[in-house]
Amino acid sequence: RIIQVNVDLERHKQQADELLKSEEGIQKRKKRCFDVEPVFGNIKHNHNFRRFMLRGKQKVEIEWGLIAIAQNIRKKAA
Repeated sequence: RIIQVNVDLERHKQQADELLKSEEGIQKRKKRCFDVEPVFGNIKHNHNFRRFMLRGKQKVEIEWGLIAIAQNIRKKAA
C-alpha cells in the first residue's frame, strides 16, 4: 500500500485555515450564526424540507426560489 500526500490540497487547507483565523474571517464567522444558519435550520426542521421534488438545475432553482419567497412571507407575517 502506498500513501501519497497531495501537496496542493495541503496548501489550500493551510490557506483556508489562515483566512478563517484572520480578523476578517473571525468577524464573518460570528455573523454567520445570525444571518444564514437559522434560516436553513428553520426551513429544514420546522417546515420539513429535506429534498427537492423536481430534478434539473433550472427546476431546482425555481423550487428553491418558491421556498425562499415562502420563508420571506412567513418572516414578514410574524
